This record gives sequence, structure tokens and C-alpha cells, in this order.
Amino acid sequence: MPASHAVRLRRRWVLASVATAAAAAAAVVAVSMSSGASASEVALPPVHGGFDYQIGGEYTPPKGVDIVSRDRADSPADKLYNICYVNAFQVQPGERDQWPDDLLLRDRDGDLVIDTQWKEPLLDISTAKKRERVAEKVNGWIDGCAEDGFDAVEPDNYDSYERSKKLLTTAHAKEFMALLSEHAHAQGLAIAQKNTAELLSDRKAAGLDFAVVEECGEYDECGEFAKAYDDHVVVVEYGEEGFAKACAGWGDRLSIVLRDEDVSTDDGEDYVRETC
Repeated sequence: MPASHAVRLRRRWVLASVATAAAAAAAVVAVSMSSGASASEVALPPVHGGFDYQIGGEYTPPKGVDIVSRDRADSPADKLYNICYVNAFQVQPGERDQWPDDLLLRDRDGDLVIDTQWKEPLLDISTAKKRERVAEKVNGWIDGCAEDGFDAVEPDNYDSYERSKKLLTTAHAKEFMALLSEHAHAQGLAIAQKNTAELLSDRKAAGLDFAVVEECGEYDECGEFAKAYDDHVVVVEYGEEGFAKACAGWGDRLSIVLRDEDVSTDDGEDYVRETC
């Protein structure tokens, strides 16, 4: 991810630029959350639109791109459907001192619980009060996404409970996500489920509108996401085999792109981008 955001591979070890009024209208749907949030209208990404995953740094979208996902520190692309990436469940490298110590998850020995792949401390969302405090900060970022002109938000690390030494549960994750969803909807933003196929059945309770999925071809999960979200699914694959499988099975229905693992900008030596 941008020096600040290394790409998040699967933790299992996860039309035309909304150009015409008709396409835009087709993308607007009513959403509501069983958590009690009032219904609001948000625009969903166009089904089977051209997609580019630019969370490693912004650059001019290639021809045919309708949907782009960028880091919250970057600007939305002109006249496209823009998804704003936020690291919502873990602490971004270099930002640890921006969080109160008691909101960082600690194990029974008092040590920080770390996502060892990305060296990121997990946020403590184990109680309602802590969820509210963490959400207050993340919702500030969501406000920034809305102010900058993004259409949707992509909260990453929904599955952080899997790395929490059993200190966090799926219930904690869903309840926290519902807080973010309610706020995003109030700002007119759609909100994506990032990976975490095991929580697809809870998508409505969590207030989620569409999906951003890493390597569903690799892990044979594209169909589950497609069914849950009526094909409002954008897919990024990092390997040729997974990309081929995703394209073969879902290339005529979902928005699929192959990117390099560092999600490099188009002037980088390791830059890779292919579409079905």
C-alpha cells in the first residue's frame, strides 16, 4: 500500500464512469440497517464496470476504468466511481502515536496484539464504549472521504478478529462495522464489505452495500459474494492463476482486475495491471 498502505492479501492463509444519467440512476439503491439506522440512498458501483485498485498511490486511470479505489489520503478520480480506502480495524504503520493507548488491543500479558504480516497493532473494539471511541476517529476519516468527493468507503481488516488471539469476536466486528455503516450512509456514502466471506450472512445487520474482494478467484469465493451483493462486487487478484479462475467464472459479471502485490503506481518497476 502507499508507503503508508501495503496491500492486504487474503487473511486466510481476502457504465462508463457512471457517465450517463441512466447508469447513475441504476446504481442508486435504498439501504437500511437492522441495527436501527434510518434508510438512506447511496450510489453503488456499476456492475461489471472497469476497475482499478490504486491504494498504493494514485495515477491516471487507464482507459475503460469506471471504478477506482484509492487511499483516503489521495484524491478521487474525476468522473469515476470512487471508493475511499480506510484501515478501520488496525493501526496504520507510523500512526500508532495517534491512538490512545487503551484503544490498542493487548493480550493477557499486556503485550500489543499485532498483525504480524503488516506489523499493525489491532484496535480494541471489545466493548461498546471502545467501539464508539474507535468509530469516532474512523468516522472522521469517513467525513474526509465524503468532503473530498468519494462515493463509497472501503473499511479494511474486517477480519482482524481472526488475528486477535481470540480476544475479539465476529460480534464485535459486526457491531463496530454497523457504527461505521450508519455514519457513512449519513454522509451519503456506500460502504463495502472487505473480504471476510464468513460474515456474508450478516451483511444487512452490518449495513453493508457492496463488496471489495481480494483473491476470490484464488479461494473460490467469487460466487458467494456475487450472490450476496447482486454482482455489485469489485475484485482484485494478485496471482495469474486466481485471476484466470475469476475471469473464467465471473469475468462477464463482476469487476475484476489483476494487480501486483504492492499495488504499485503505473511508473513503478513492478507495476502489473490486467483485466479480463
